[in-house]
Amino acid sequence: MSPWEERHPSTVSDWDDARRRARLRDTRRGPDRTAWRRTGTILVRAAALLVVVLVVFVQYWSIDVAPERARLARTEPSVLPVATPADDRNWDTVVVDMVGLGGLNASDTAASLPSLRRMGVVWAIRYDNRGIDTKVIAELITRAAVMSGMKNVILVGHSMGGVIALEVGKHIHTDGDRRLVAVLLDCTPMDLNAVRTESRGRGEDMVRWMRWLPGARESRGLRIVVESYARREQFMDVSEWGLPGVRGDRLEGVVEEVVREKILSEDVASNGLIEAQFLAIVAGGAVNDLRALSEPVHGKPRPAIVFLRPRDPSADNVVDVAYSHRVLVDQVGGEDGSLLVAFPRNTGHANPRQRPAEYNRVITEQVLPFVQRYQNQARATGTSAAPR
Repeated sequence: MSPWEERHPSTVSDWDDARRRARLRDTRRGPDRTAWRRTGTILVRAAALLVVVLVVFVQYWSIDVAPERARLARTEPSVLPVATPADDRNWDTVVVDMVGLGGLNASDTAASLPSLRRMGVVWAIRYDNRGIDTKVIAELITRAAVMSGMKNVILVGHSMGGVIALEVGKHIHTDGDRRLVAVLLDCTPMDLNAVRTESRGRGEDMVRWMRWLPGARESRGLRIVVESYARREQFMDVSEWGLPGVRGDRLEGVVEEVVREKILSEDVASNGLIEAQFLAIVAGGAVNDLRALSEPVHGKPRPAIVFLRPRDPSADNVVDVAYSHRVLVDQVGGEDGSLLVAFPRNTGHANPRQRPAEYNRVITEQVLPFVQRYQNQARATGTSAAPR
């Protein structure tokens, strides 16, 4: 042992080469390898999660969205015959029915109203499942009427279908060469303020989802979830402790019902069509269309406007019919107005298929005499002038 080691024995005993290397590793400059390993683990897990999400999205798009998008690309609006006129004198008039929000084909609704045959030939509109173009529908009706030799047109719209009927009617009245005799509105919201808060909220939520989620306009999977949730009162209950619960057997039945009626049926509106129908209400053009119909155009007198509504406004849980009634009076009512408001008994919101007897009675007893005056006027003045 050297003299220096004899004088500093603790220094010698503490020295260790392994400890020296560890000390250098801990004190050297540069990143912490432990931190890098932790960051790397997080990145690997995030990448794996992203891969899973991408795989699920590709399956969602290829299995759910793409086939439905291809099917919808082949759809188009059409006019479907429903019934011949009850009186041979009415072969010059066609009555065209349009269904409301969530509906695609008005044939069944029109068939439940045989009283319409007293005014003319009855047709039904089947919407384009991609959306709504009222000018295309108006041209379709006009072209079919010309080919069939019909000079007069009567439009019928149930709920939101009335909004579409008014816009279609404006095209026929201002641009076409057929005479628009009347527009029948069944519990139609004149603007978004006429839609009750709960229904308006559901519609706004739907539009928000459509804009946020890719493929939502075509997704059948999303449709199953939304439609099932709308029926939640059938499968959800509250436990004795006040907590919500789900009845599995009932939920299964609800999902089967939704798949059968809203997915597999060929006569159900697509998500995109429902969005277009709701946006037609949001656009609020019904009042402007009413104004256009309240004036004679190209030698054609203004058409009759008929509003069908429950006498008790609370019986309609979707539309504030009293509000729509006031708007109609303001726009087309008055002392020399062309408005008739009729009150079918024991009806709710635009439900002629559920209450056909009540609807047919009020159409026969009140609507028909009112509209016939306009039909007779049209026949007395002859065919309408061609548009300028």
